[in-house]
Amino acid sequence: MHEENPIGSHGTGENNKWQQDVINRLAFAALNEQKRTRRWGIFFKALLFAYLFMIFMVVFFPQHDGGTKLSVGKHTALIEISGVIADNTEANADSIITGLRDAFKDKNTMGVILRINSPGGSPVQSGYINDEIGRLRKLHPDTKVYAVITDICASGGYYIAAAADEIYADKASVVGSIGVIMNGFGFVDTIDKLGIERRLYTSGEHKGFLDPFSKENPVEVAHIKSVLKNIHQQFIDVVKQGRGERLKDDPRLFSGFIWSGEESLKLGLVDALGSSSYVAREIIKEEKIVNFTPKPNYLDRFAERFGAAMANTVTQVMGLEQGNIK
Repeated sequence: MHEENPIGSHGTGENNKWQQDVINRLAFAALNEQKRTRRWGIFFKALLFAYLFMIFMVVFFPQHDGGTKLSVGKHTALIEISGVIADNTEANADSIITGLRDAFKDKNTMGVILRINSPGGSPVQSGYINDEIGRLRKLHPDTKVYAVITDICASGGYYIAAAADEIYADKASVVGSIGVIMNGFGFVDTIDKLGIERRLYTSGEHKGFLDPFSKENPVEVAHIKSVLKNIHQQFIDVVKQGRGERLKDDPRLFSGFIWSGEESLKLGLVDALGSSSYVAREIIKEEKIVNFTPKPNYLDRFAERFGAAMANTVTQVMGLEQGNIK
């Protein structure tokens, strides 16, 4: 009989276990390498597809910074002012003015329609557009400008509309809001109850006068109200200059109230009821409408999104996700 050697058996078992562990590691390493190779393959294929797509867009759908290119044949020029009027929105002064200049420059433009659907926005941006409409009307006295209100034309939207020769609206349109507003919150009692100490350092006696965590100062409140009153008066002057004697003598006109299109007609805020197609067909007498509204450069947008997508793909391929290194 032979006795088993427990030591040799144990050594053989450990050796087999070590070999199996090495094999498993090599197998997992090979699988990970295959996954990584596959990811890079997908990435470069996507990159090639995006490159070809961009070439296709450039060739077949050329983009330009302005509005519609000079058209062929007589037409009514249309420029849309939609959404909040501000420097960082599509309804910004630079874009709208570019469209206006292109429309007036076109010798086949029989009239210009500003189709407005805006709750208002920046008085500065609205003022730029209003001023440019006035300048272009003087340069092209035979080309009239018509503002056509769709859903809403309030505040800064009406600031722009007032520069038109005539204003049209739907009977249910919302028109007006000739006023200026500034709002905020006060948290003085809140921080006192929470035991928070406010530390505010300024150079200038009234530099921090809009701070929501400090008590209101009557002098500072009076000052900001005077600023708002001054801007409001500028708004009133622009409307009176644009509308003239068509405005009815009603103390509510410049109170900030809004009215329906039907009520606005009675108050002289609009000249008649009608749509863009109605104005083109019946007033300008040129039914063909060409849109001169500057459009965003979709290639630039695509490039931005593609860059973000590419960065995300590289992150995944390199195993850098959610702040962890795999």
